[in-house]
Amino acid sequence: MIQFFRRFFQSKIGIVVSLAFLGLIAFAFAASDMSGNLTGSVSGDDRVAVVGDEKINTADLVTAANSALSNARQQDPTISMPTFLAQGGFEDVLDQLLERASIAEFGRKYGLRAGENLVNSQIIMIPAFRGADGNFSQEAYTQFLSQQGLTDKLIRSDIGSGLLAQQVLRPAEFGGRIPEKFALRYASLLKERRQGSIAVVPSSVFAPTTDPSDKQLKSFYDETRNNYIRPERRVIRYFTFGSEQLNAPQAPTNVEIAARFEENRAEYAPSERRTITQLIVPTRQAATAISDQVKAGGSLEAAANQAGLQTAKVGPIARSEYASQTSSAVAASAFAAKRGAIAVPAQSGLGFHIVRVDSIDKKEGRNLQQATPAIIASLTEEKRRQALSDLAARVEDQVDDGVALVDIGQELGVKLISTKPVTGAGLVYGTAQERVPELLGPTLQTAFQMDEGEPQLALAQGTDDFLVFEVTDIEPSTAAPMAEIKDALVAGWKLSEGSKLAKAAADRIMKRIAEGATITAAMRGEKKALPSADSINLSREQLATSGQQVPAPLALMFSMAQGSTKRLEAPQNAGWFVVRLDEIEAGTISKDDPLFIRAKLQLDQTVGQEYGEQLRSAIDQEMGVERNESAIEAVRKQLAGES
Repeated sequence: MIQFFRRFFQSKIGIVVSLAFLGLIAFAFAASDMSGNLTGSVSGDDRVAVVGDEKINTADLVTAANSALSNARQQDPTISMPTFLAQGGFEDVLDQLLERASIAEFGRKYGLRAGENLVNSQIIMIPAFRGADGNFSQEAYTQFLSQQGLTDKLIRSDIGSGLLAQQVLRPAEFGGRIPEKFALRYASLLKERRQGSIAVVPSSVFAPTTDPSDKQLKSFYDETRNNYIRPERRVIRYFTFGSEQLNAPQAPTNVEIAARFEENRAEYAPSERRTITQLIVPTRQAATAISDQVKAGGSLEAAANQAGLQTAKVGPIARSEYASQTSSAVAASAFAAKRGAIAVPAQSGLGFHIVRVDSIDKKEGRNLQQATPAIIASLTEEKRRQALSDLAARVEDQVDDGVALVDIGQELGVKLISTKPVTGAGLVYGTAQERVPELLGPTLQTAFQMDEGEPQLALAQGTDDFLVFEVTDIEPSTAAPMAEIKDALVAGWKLSEGSKLAKAAADRIMKRIAEGATITAAMRGEKKALPSADSINLSREQLATSGQQVPAPLALMFSMAQGSTKRLEAPQNAGWFVVRLDEIEAGTISKDDPLFIRAKLQLDQTVGQEYGEQLRSAIDQEMGVERNESAIEAVRKQLAGES
């Protein structure tokens, strides 16, 4: 709902600027290069800014930009650095770096700190650093740092800065409250109803029918080339190998079979496990009385309820396990009773146990001869897995030694396969649905971070086979050449020119409306086949509960003054909207309305966030930021591949 307030209300209280301080930790974690992209005119040690006493180097900015791009690829795998820069991502990253440094410096200046133990606690909670058992793993942590080219010092510094930011901002944001009358006024706006019309003036209706000149087309291409950026494409070459590449495993010897039998003798011994229901009472007299009652035809559960007690289900459990939980006497009694019978009450440290045997699972023991077939199968499988593991290790050594993938494949006798050029989304470039083979899916992200001719070994998804893959051809993300997209450029130019004429038509329509014409009559005045205007009669509450993003023309209508007419450009040069607001019906709301309660709570949160925003602005002014614009521009150009 607060999104609705921010969209339609023009007051400052409705504006929330989101913070993502600890999000930059993800930037650092996902970074694949600290300063490798910086060569030539600027080095990784050059400063892009100074905040208080803290210096931000070009390497820090490159790390954050590459990491932000990696994070963006989680949502859009095809996004490239040029596209990211064109969308303003570089400026956002720089602003976050400066803001983060400013707040951390402010915290340190006034005695706040993030101690080593606190930082350690944050590191332990990061999922990427957990082992197979779900706990923090030093090995996983070290391996992650090595893979990402990061250092322990960098991560600790980043987490520490984030913790300082929380300590500075959280108290300012906590406990914000908005006056009830103020909240009531804003909440009543959700009941407001508006009536009007929305018309569209399509660019296609006014688009020229003749093609542009070469000069016009070139000028249009230069202005809009960011709209024609192609995603990065890569060719992946790979092969798989597994048990088929192994020699027949040597059959287990009698000595190996006997040794395995001895090693697991307990597994082949006779066993008995029981599932029981038990009730524990403090005295022998009580145990005897309840036992007699059940034996006379009652149930153990009913007897327990009458005594104000509760039974417990145990098992399946072996006698030794049960004895360790209770006592040898209780276990002996429980394992002497027949199925469905009540065992003789026996005592443990907790009291007297009344036990009913619910089920008995007996397994006959097996001698060496009887166990041999299962042992042979187990040992054979182990030998196969070990041989496959040894083969994988040998292949990995060859990969590390720089042996060509073709030569490794020939030695193994496997077929080398090359994909068509594919994008980071896993689609074959130029197609809408053709995808890379499923087994390459888990390796796709790695493949788009590799250099050409650097094979890697991985497990093939869903099997115990292995996959060896490399990138053989990389087509960087660039704007498509004019010659290859001429038809699309011509169509785009026509829509662009049509949009200019549609805007002029929208202005004429608005003038006619201002002179007293209805929106329908004003549209007819264009002497063009324009779509009919849509009548609108909606409340803010209906929009807020629709569960969908509010279309821009409707958002404009709910921010206009009654009796006014405005125009709005449609995206991608599609045309222009003419929005007319005829009537506003004020809404009312009571203090016990759930809608008011929710609005009040969210406005309170917004007030707290606004306090935090004001504190951030004050901190920026106090700490001061000195920017090195030439270094910033050098980093941007090199990320864009312009130098």
